[in-house]
Amino acid sequence: MNYFSDESEWTWLFKNAIPWEKILPLYQSTYPTVDGFKDEAETIDFYRELLTQTGEWASTKVLARAPLLDKNGGGKVQDGDTIVSPEMQSFYNEAAQLGAFGIPLPKKFGGLETPVAVGFIALSQIARSCMSSSVHYAFFTSIADMIERFAPHEFHERYIPQIIKGEISGCMCLTEPGCGSDLSMMKTTAVLNDDGTYSITGNKIFITNGGGGLAFVLAKIKGPNGEIKPGLDGISMFFVEKKIAGKNNFKIGKIEEKMGMHGSLTCEVLFQNTLGHLCGEIGHGFKYMLHLMNEARIAVAIQSLGGIEGVLSYAKHYAGERVQFNRLLKDLPLMKRNLDDMQTETDAIRCLIVDTISHYDAYARLELKRKHGDKLSVQEENLFKASQVWTRKRTPLVKYYACEKFTEISKRCIQVLGGYGFMQEYPVERYHRDSFGPLIYEGTSQIQALMVLKDTVKHSMKNPKKLITGLITAHPSGQLWSDEWDQEFYRVHYKTKKYLLKLFIKTLKPTDTKKIFNAKNWQGVENISRLMIHAETICEALCYIETLRVLKDHCHIDKSRFDLFKRYKVLVAPRLAGLYKDWELRE
Repeated sequence: MNYFSDESEWTWLFKNAIPWEKILPLYQSTYPTVDGFKDEAETIDFYRELLTQTGEWASTKVLARAPLLDKNGGGKVQDGDTIVSPEMQSFYNEAAQLGAFGIPLPKKFGGLETPVAVGFIALSQIARSCMSSSVHYAFFTSIADMIERFAPHEFHERYIPQIIKGEISGCMCLTEPGCGSDLSMMKTTAVLNDDGTYSITGNKIFITNGGGGLAFVLAKIKGPNGEIKPGLDGISMFFVEKKIAGKNNFKIGKIEEKMGMHGSLTCEVLFQNTLGHLCGEIGHGFKYMLHLMNEARIAVAIQSLGGIEGVLSYAKHYAGERVQFNRLLKDLPLMKRNLDDMQTETDAIRCLIVDTISHYDAYARLELKRKHGDKLSVQEENLFKASQVWTRKRTPLVKYYACEKFTEISKRCIQVLGGYGFMQEYPVERYHRDSFGPLIYEGTSQIQALMVLKDTVKHSMKNPKKLITGLITAHPSGQLWSDEWDQEFYRVHYKTKKYLLKLFIKTLKPTDTKKIFNAKNWQGVENISRLMIHAETICEALCYIETLRVLKDHCHIDKSRFDLFKRYKVLVAPRLAGLYKDWELRE
């Protein structure tokens, strides 16, 4: 089956849930275009046909190759270089021939310059068949985007066309031994050379696609007397080439042996007086890397969605053919409920992610325009600010939710197959093994939850009066004349806000109840740890609320979507009730 044209949910979302009227003007200001599109409808039709082609490729060649890539691996290390396996090289060749690497990249370099959303959907299609292939695909497009945004201009024309042709790719080098999420502990250093370049020394580990040919490296600059500025403010970002004049500028130490994603190359990268070029301003490295991390976290969410689609589709197909107790497995009452619930959650997560990437699309495009020195119109400035807020709010939520559910649903799909699910002859065990990668890379679920908590507390405590009075105005009685889906959403939303406020009061303990509206009254740092133990449950609750919000909005577009809203609400209502009880009882 085609992963796009044969999937009714994807075709509905593509047509109705992506705000093309807002996004397309950011990419094409006038019609007809230089590509011959006479209007917006023709442009969208082109994107639809493009995703149909990638959907066909992913569902055939990428899917057929996945077991071999898992078995034989993505490549090996030889003389400090990675040599990709024949299976991975075949994937690169096909993607380049199809033009897949250039989908979101600029036309001036040979790309198609589609909205980011189109590239993300193609990524989900590849992940549906093979997580390892999707990871490597992402490190072509994302590195090209980073080069355009942050690398010295001389490297733009040199490397972005090569990336689009599939001739070179790259990696992001953050993690070090003893330095995972806490980047302030970073040991890699950079020393300024007389010609303005830097010599970088240090080791990075767990680097996906470390031998792709290019690297963005975080390091701390040593001063003339060896001094290093402490903390995140001391981190700068450098662009590094793997080969200079045919010789290694840095080396690959080894490829890690992992429990899953055997086809992806997770490398140890060794820098020893490696020549690097400063990106942007000194001390802004962490800030710059956040751009790629934000995009990467959304990409990981959509990879996980693809994985969920792949494993659930296989399990449902199996249940539709397997006979037990004289009935098809899918018709047995408990199995039917389990399969229906998994499908409901998958469809809901897909809606949340598509809505999120639509916000990110506008944010990323306008941020690049600002970076190029172009002045935004008033309308563009308003769109930029709104999309920036939604992108920050949603990014950790979609990463947390999709990745956690990929592991859970893939586990349950193994149980659908019973003993066969435990056998390597069937792909569900591979999906489950692969699901643990997204849980960890680009920030664990716990890191995402802490980010959500930080932003939630910061927003809430900035104006406690607004938080408390807002609960009163949000009472569902004010929605009596609204559509049924609005009423149902705001009932759940109000209840969650009420219990969350009670949790804040219990854990943060305002020092003077007579001054409860005073923000300073809530700033008892010693009580933050009492709230931090609830980070994951708060994140989980907000995942459900934001998903319900999107499903509610879709009902305004198409009333038939109310069925998915109701099914999802039934699914998460007991989960939310359990979270409320946890907030009440746990100290």
